[in-house]
Order: sequence, then structure tokens, then C-alpha cells
Amino acid sequence: MAKILSDNDFVLDAFNPRALARGIANRMRERRLELNLTQQGLANKSGVSLGSIKRFESRNEISLKHLLMIAVVLDSTENFEKLFSDRKYQSIDEIINAEKSKKRMRGRQND
Repeated sequence: MAKILSDNDFVLDAFNPRALARGIANRMRERRLELNLTQQGLANKSGVSLGSIKRFESRNEISLKHLLMIAVVLDSTENFEKLFSDRKYQSIDEIINAEKSKKRMRGRQND
């Protein structure tokens, strides 16, 4: 999966990694403002540098570790625990195949 974050990879804007990051950054900023926190205040409480918070709000770029540290301060961690846990199946065959593949110990390459 080469260059998943490049400008040309995704056409549907709602499912574009850049659009998702922008939405997360915008919601983080809104939550920060709801709590009457400045960027510096959030930096102080979270342990994330002011520069990282500014970069996230302006360019939507942040490490997962820093995003989680911010989420803790903003009391917004509940959905991180669910990330990648629920799979939506289209048929009973997919459920059966998923149960069979759970028994495997190593991942498969899908090149």
C-alpha cells in the first residue's frame, strides 16, 4: 500500500485520510475551545508541545501518541478502544471465513 496519504489516492472526500484527519483536528479544536483551553493550556496539560498542537490544528498532522495524550485531556478516549475492533460482514460466508482465519497466528501478505 504505497503512498496512502498522497493527494491522488482517494476520490471520495469523506473517506480520504486527509479529510478524516482534518475532521479530527477540527473536532479537537472545537472541544479545546468548549473547555476554554488555549493551545498553550492544552500543551501544558497534555505534555504535547505547543508546536505539535499548532501543526495539528493547521496542517492536520500529529503522531498517534500525541493524539492520544490530547484525547485524555479532552476526555475523548472512548472511541479509540473501539478502533479496528468491529467488522461489518456482508454475508454468513464472511463470518465463517473470519472465524477460520482467527485460528491463524501470522498475517498474510495481500500483494
